[in-house]
Amino acid sequence: MALRPAWKGYLKLSLVTCAVELSNATTQSGKISFRTINRTTGNRLKRQYIDGASGKPVDENSQVKGYEIGGDEFLLIEEEEIEAVQIESSHTMELEGFVDKSEIRQIYLDTPYYLSPADKVSEEAFAVIREALAAKKMAGLARIVLYRRERPVLIEPFGKGMLVTTLRYQNTVRKPDEIFDDLKGVKLDEDMVELAADIVDKKKAKFDPAKFEDHYETALIELVRSKKAGKKIQKAKPETKPSNVVNLFDALRKSLAEDAGKSDDKPGPRKKSDGPDKEKSEKAKPKSSSKSKSA
Repeated sequence: MALRPAWKGYLKLSLVTCAVELSNATTQSGKISFRTINRTTGNRLKRQYIDGASGKPVDENSQVKGYEIGGDEFLLIEEEEIEAVQIESSHTMELEGFVDKSEIRQIYLDTPYYLSPADKVSEEAFAVIREALAAKKMAGLARIVLYRRERPVLIEPFGKGMLVTTLRYQNTVRKPDEIFDDLKGVKLDEDMVELAADIVDKKKAKFDPAKFEDHYETALIELVRSKKAGKKIQKAKPETKPSNVVNLFDALRKSLAEDAGKSDDKPGPRKKSDGPDKEKSEKAKPKSSSKSKSA
C-alpha cells in the first residue's frame, strides 16, 4: 500500500519549479495501543461532543468551528471558509535563502519529512536542486502551509531524495534563562572533571539507532502476555531513590574502575520482543565444544 503524502505541491528555486510530495519520515504504527472499553459490557467506547449547556449529544452536521470574540460569544467559521484561505506557501515551497545547518540550534528543529518528486517530469529538476545543495553543503530555507499552519522549513539533500524539517518560530521557544537563570556558578575541581571526561571516553560509541530498545513498550507487551496467560499481575515496587553521593571524587573514581572492568565483557544488544500475538518459541541449541580464540 502506497504511503499517502502529507502534502503535495511545488518546490521552487528561482525560475526552476518541480512537483513534489512530502511524506512522513516517522511512524508510530508499530507501537502497542489500547482501546477504552466499557468494563461492564466489554464493548468499545466512542467519543461524543456534548452541548455545554443542555448536556445533550451534538450530531456531526451541527458541529462548527468558532472563534471566541469575548465572553461567551463566538464567531462561527465554516470549513469551506477555512479551505478558501490560500497563500503562496499553501502550494509552493520557494527556496528563499540558504544556510549551514550547523548554524541552526537544535531546539529550533521540529518534525522531519521526506521530500520526493511527484512525477517523472519533475525528477530532473528535483535532482538538480538536490545536487546543487549537496555541492555547496548548504540547506535551503522555505515556508509551507501544513495542517493549516504556515511553518518555516529547512530543506537538505538526503540520499536520493531530500529531507524537510519543520522549524519552530522564535516566539514558541522558551528562553533558556527562564530555566537556568537560578543556577549558581560552581567552582569545580579539575581532577574531578578529568575523571568524568575519562568516563565519557570509556563509553564512547558510534551512533546506531538499531541498538535502541523501548523498554517500557517491552514491559507493556509482557503485561499483556501475562494477562492472557491468566497470571496475577504484581504491583510495582516503591521506587528506590539513589543514595546521596558523599564524596564525588570517590564516586567518579569507582565509576571509572567499574566501566573499565565491564569494557572487556559487554553484553550484546537486547533483542526486541515481538508483539503479544507474535511470540515464537526457539529450540535450545547444542553447545559447541570448540573453544573460541581470544582476541
